[in-house]
Amino acid sequence: MAMQEISVSRAREIAVSKKLLPGKVKGTDGIQFTRGSNSRLEIIGWDEFERLVSQNDLAIYESNGWMKLMKRK
Repeated sequence: MAMQEISVSRAREIAVSKKLLPGKVKGTDGIQFTRGSNSRLEIIGWDEFERLVSQNDLAIYESNGWMKLMKRK
């Protein structure tokens, strides 16, 4: 199945169902989903996550529940 662009709210629904949290790579604006066990990531709120997605011109793509953040096409 091809990757489809999804909204932050849809990504949040998927993340919650998979027990994932929004995370920021310490010392950067890099973001990703995390289970919270990586010491290089800090857990951030969904508002900050959405701001960073927009600020960095990123899009969230999903296929079969697997999500990836990429530069907007």
